[in-house]
Amino acid sequence: MIGAARLSRLAAIAALVVVDLATPAGAASPGAESPACTDRAAALARLPLPLPRMHRLVTSRRPLTVMALGSSSTAGAGASSEAASYPMRLQAYLRQRFPGIVITVVNRGVNGEDAAEMLRRFDLAALSDTPDVVLWQFGTNTVLRDDRSDTARLITEGLLRMRALGADVVLIDPQFAPTVLAKGDAAEHMVGVIAAASRNRRVDLFPRFRVMREWHDAEAIPFDAFLDPDRLHMNDWGYACFARLLGAAMAEAATRPVTSGPAVTPER
Repeated sequence: MIGAARLSRLAAIAALVVVDLATPAGAASPGAESPACTDRAAALARLPLPLPRMHRLVTSRRPLTVMALGSSSTAGAGASSEAASYPMRLQAYLRQRFPGIVITVVNRGVNGEDAAEMLRRFDLAALSDTPDVVLWQFGTNTVLRDDRSDTARLITEGLLRMRALGADVVLIDPQFAPTVLAKGDAAEHMVGVIAAASRNRRVDLFPRFRVMREWHDAEAIPFDAFLDPDRLHMNDWGYACFARLLGAAMAEAATRPVTSGPAVTPER
């Protein structure tokens, strides 16, 4: 039989394991108030379409390259180190999810860029990276600059170029953060434009705005628990939880039965 003292020690160890799993490794730790990265937002995070190229590669256990194209929240502004950025967190998650497969996530985030600026460097970056999956994060800087440019046209142009490579594409919309929300309906408008492009062009969307709003509004997680003090970029905890949800959504989409790939048609 196990003595009372040993049972007490085992219970203490179990409690420490639960706490460790609740807080991603290296995440920011606001003390006792640090929230757990739960799966409550997982239903929102689910990708609407399968990832056929990723599916073929992981099922045949071939190397996979993911390009993370974006601005400062891809580059890792607000993170304590490069390793704490979302692309590096995502790489670690996918390697754990698909052990034995060589998976590389390339961080192509540049601070301050909008969609047009990203597309101007995309072809050269793609030539170097030869991505199988492109994660395209954009929209926030357009909102912050009060720029009402033709985002829908830029999305279509970008998707055509990315699909020409044979890559799967996942769009990532702006973050739910006070600095973005201060722009009034511009933030919701941009989220709507990207969602419409996802539906009309039949391409996957990770709804970062809705996921972060779920954290704040439904899970009652305060902004300072997942955002940097600039009230715009994520902190380590935010990037870690974001990467976990995105990685789980990608893994699920890549293991669905694939019938046909999504089509992208040009504007008329």
